[in-house]
Order: sequence, then structure tokens, then C-alpha cells
Amino acid sequence: MKILIVGGTGMIGGHAALHLRSRGHDVTIAGRNRPAPGTTLGGLDFLRCDYIANDVPAAQLGAFDALVFAAGNDVRHVPPGGDEAAHWERANIEGVPRFLRAARAAGIRVAVYVGSFYPQAQPQLAEDNAYIRSRKLADEGVRALATDAFRVSSVNAPFVVGTVPGLMVPMFKAYTDYARGNFAPMPDFAPPGGVNFISATSLSEAIEGALLRGENGKAYLVGDENLSFQDYFGAFFRDAGRPVPPVIDQEHPLLPDSAICFGRGNTLYYEPDAAEAALLGYRRRDILRTVGEIVTQYS
Repeated sequence: MKILIVGGTGMIGGHAALHLRSRGHDVTIAGRNRPAPGTTLGGLDFLRCDYIANDVPAAQLGAFDALVFAAGNDVRHVPPGGDEAAHWERANIEGVPRFLRAARAAGIRVAVYVGSFYPQAQPQLAEDNAYIRSRKLADEGVRALATDAFRVSSVNAPFVVGTVPGLMVPMFKAYTDYARGNFAPMPDFAPPGGVNFISATSLSEAIEGALLRGENGKAYLVGDENLSFQDYFGAFFRDAGRPVPPVIDQEHPLLPDSAICFGRGNTLYYEPDAAEAALLGYRRRDILRTVGEIVTQYS
């Protein structure tokens, strides 16, 4: 297939792009800024795109068989001092379905939206959290576009862990530096609670599975391992050759309370549906391997 990946310059979309190319697909990545020359992503075909502005001409969109949308806004993208609710409305609730609608009108026949696990794993969070509500409505808006001529599904992922050669992901560089003791005198600790994690490799496999076999209009809740935050931080520390940090019930500078939508000290654990995991064909138990890969890259 000839596939366009919106958000393909980031970690999730970039990993999916390289995976799909390795599987024999013709891949173009799209984003606001071109990847750095000489990097792995920099060697892929690139289309400049601001999905919120819906600025890709129909003739360009219509050149592709399939679309992977991996560019939804999260808490890292809110403009400083801006109206958060208005941002979610514009970027997620309105912007995402509008772009997918344009893709459908241009003749793209298959689409996969990479969404958030929150609306499926803990639906009540959407009642009071504007961000989660925006991801829920974006997902529903995208899947409502399904027709006989436009097969669309969503792959809704938990916390994603991964690397892309040549791409620096600030969060994972910071975790590696912290685990190696480079942030002293910041104390070594992990917040209480835990969540489901998935590797970028597993997610890329799920995206490919949804492109090839996804049920039209279906939302797939994917996931790999339920880990406490101590287990998660501990994996970085062990790979850096240092002891697993203790649990301290206070906000963590590298995992702020704003990133734990279900509340520090709580857990958001679940087991993905076995039949759906088999249909999508993604691997499990991949987090520890992936953390080792991250620590190696940033060390």
C-alpha cells in the first residue's frame, strides 16, 4: 500500500513509518517540520502538513491508498497561557475528524487513527477531564466517517515506550539521564501507582494489523504490560546499573501529576481483549527489552 503517516516525524508515527516500510509498503511521512537530514526518518518521502489547518490539497491526499493518523494533541501541546479547553476543541474534537473527512473525500480508502486508551480503559475520566473528553470525541468523530468505501478504525494506546534511530525523544533522554544519576541532587524515587504500557514496536504492529484487517468503525484498546511506576523507573535504573528507586508519594519532576490523569497513587491496569490482540498481531511482554534499547541509545 501507499501509506501517508500524519505525525510521522514523531516517535509513534516515525516508528510506524519505519516498520511499515520494512514490511514492503510505500511510506510518506507528514508533519509541520521536515526531519533532520541524514537521519533515518530524513530519508523518507516527506509532505509538509498542519492537520489543524487542514492544509494538504485533495490531489496530494488522493495519491495515497491509506492513512495513519498519529498526530493528536496531548497535554504537552497546550500553548502557554492559552485556553486549554478551546485548544482541545480546535485540535482534537474538530481538527482530527475534519482531516480524516478530507482524506475520505480525496479517495483514501483505509485509515487508522492512533488514539488514547483513557476513554476505553476508564471512560468516567472523560466526564471531568477536558483533554480525555477531546480524545473520546475525536475517536468517535473519526469512526463515524466509516463507509463501504472508507474503512477506518482506531488503535487506542496507553503509555508508549520506544525509540527511533536518529530521533531524540526528550522524555526518554531525561529518564535515562536520571537513571544514570545525572540529575543529582534530585532524589531517586518513583511515584506510587501504575499504568499499562506498550512498546512502540508492539504499537506499530497493531497499526499494521488494523490497516490490513481492522473492522470498519471499530475502536481497539491495545496494551502490553501493567507496571507500577516503580517497576517502570526501576527498569531504567537497572539498565543504567543502579538500584531500583524507592516509592515516595510526591509529585515527580519527570512524571508530573498532570500526566497521570487517573491520579497519583492510583492504578489504571487492564488486559487487552485476546481475540483483538491476535487479530492485530502485536507482540506482548516487550517493555523491558524496549527500556534497554532506550538506555543504550541515550547513553
